[in-house]
Amino acid sequence: MIRVPDALRRDVLRVCERMYQRGLVAGTDGNVSVRLSNEYLLATPTGMSKGFLGAADLVVCDMQGQQLQGERRLTTEIKIHLAAYAERQDVCAVVHAHPPYATAFAVANKTMDERIMPEAYIAVGKVALATYGTPSTDELEDSIRPTVADHDAILLANHGAMTLGRDVTSAYHRMEALEQLARISALAHLVGEARQLSPEELARLESIRGVYGADDKNVPCFQCGWTPRQHAEPSHAPSSQPSPPASSGAPAKRASEYTDPGVHWPGNPPVWERPARSANETRVRDMARRALRDVRRDESST
Repeated sequence: MIRVPDALRRDVLRVCERMYQRGLVAGTDGNVSVRLSNEYLLATPTGMSKGFLGAADLVVCDMQGQQLQGERRLTTEIKIHLAAYAERQDVCAVVHAHPPYATAFAVANKTMDERIMPEAYIAVGKVALATYGTPSTDELEDSIRPTVADHDAILLANHGAMTLGRDVTSAYHRMEALEQLARISALAHLVGEARQLSPEELARLESIRGVYGADDKNVPCFQCGWTPRQHAEPSHAPSSQPSPPASSGAPAKRASEYTDPGVHWPGNPPVWERPARSANETRVRDMARRALRDVRRDESST
């Protein structure tokens, strides 16, 4: 039996209900998944309204899309989730929906410019437009692969949208922010040409990115144990060197591999630890992780 924390089930159900209430999905549209580990996912079932799901309706599958637990049938569009997880090891949740304004851009085969608003630039980032692929087939999976490595928000041509995040709540928030950007972009087109933020203004936004609560790519995921490979000692402080603005054309530097989490050891199950609620809690957790690594190092040397 694969363990699924009750809190994680609640998070997924809350996101599904919110998607339905906000009109981001209709009928049985949309699907949501989140990593349980590097091997397993918790996902929504097919053929059910996201506004009426219960905890028992969620299913568990592996990274090949093989359903392992759950009485309902796994979403038929799990392939686009699997493609995102395969290409982006730092992604721990995927939300797929059909938000009306964002989907209108996808149907028109157009994307939107995140540089017209500070909130969109930080929360959404550059929006990609994937080519059309038949839903539930390899075509759709293949269509997102060229874009998913460098984008957290993707429009699916003539279909809908998908957003990625470090947890299911952040992936959902990005979907909401994407729809808001699409709505404002459409309205701006009616009243006049939208003004882009200048490169200097974007650079200043990058320097205060942490003020907006944007994801820190260097923070380990306490849900599935992911740790950025290039950082032996994960830092929770914002980098002193801001990333280049999206308009510069420089790709974002992303971690791409798993390492053994410092808080685990062979035979110990994952620690189902929720994100820290304060800076003090974060510091205490870091101290505990470093102390455990020191203990393991001492034991291995004797």
